[in-house]
Amino acid sequence: MDFGWEQILGLIAGTCTTIAVIPQIYKSWKTKEVADVSPGMFVILLIGVGLWVVYGFTQKDIPIIATNGISFGLNSFMMYLMVKYKVKD
Repeated sequence: MDFGWEQILGLIAGTCTTIAVIPQIYKSWKTKEVADVSPGMFVILLIGVGLWVVYGFTQKDIPIIATNGISFGLNSFMMYLMVKYKVKD
């Protein structure tokens, strides 16, 4: 596999979008508060990054597979925190 500037650009872009959720995970974990976090947004995001992983495999595109695979894991963890710290009515 030739690792040219396109793959480097893809890894940088994917890394930025992948780590974007980390501040929310950290805040939710520290405060144990998730009332202001939208579960709908995370469900749609999980579907999207999951489909990107599948697409990446069809294209044999490592940057897409790697960054979206990691993003799927991080966003899944955020969903776990939303379930764990959900406000009890």
